[in-house]
Amino acid sequence: MDEAPRLAPLLNLVRQICERIPFNRLLGLQVESLDPARPRVRLAMRPELVGNFIRGSLHGGVISSTLDFTGGLVAYLGVLQALPEEPPAELAARFARIGTIDLRVDYLRPGIGREFTATGWALRTGKKVAVTRMEMHTEAGVLIAVGTGAYTVA
Repeated sequence: MDEAPRLAPLLNLVRQICERIPFNRLLGLQVESLDPARPRVRLAMRPELVGNFIRGSLHGGVISSTLDFTGGLVAYLGVLQALPEEPPAELAARFARIGTIDLRVDYLRPGIGREFTATGWALRTGKKVAVTRMEMHTEAGVLIAVGTGAYTVA
């Protein structure tokens, strides 16, 4: 059975939720892909996002926030996959309860570039907790940070 027709409105709901988060708008985070296996988020560099003004590198808090958002997106999509028969209203209620439990970020290189892309995938999505892994790259493909997050999905 093709899940695309059933998932389309649910993926649209996830996109709407992501776009309505004020902090995401402040940072300029753009969802590029809602691929359940590996969603992708884009961030364009702006002067307001600089952490080290001498280097012109991206602020560590922006990197962390981007990875956290990406991990949360993975959790949303994991709920969709784990509960394929859940009615949309119940999924929406579950989405409202998703939140970060724990986040670890390893900063590997300075965030120097014009654009950054974060991708993530689920390590495990259970009934109560999703554990995710995220990476952030420059437009040149340089890996600048990785993260692991735990998110409540109950």
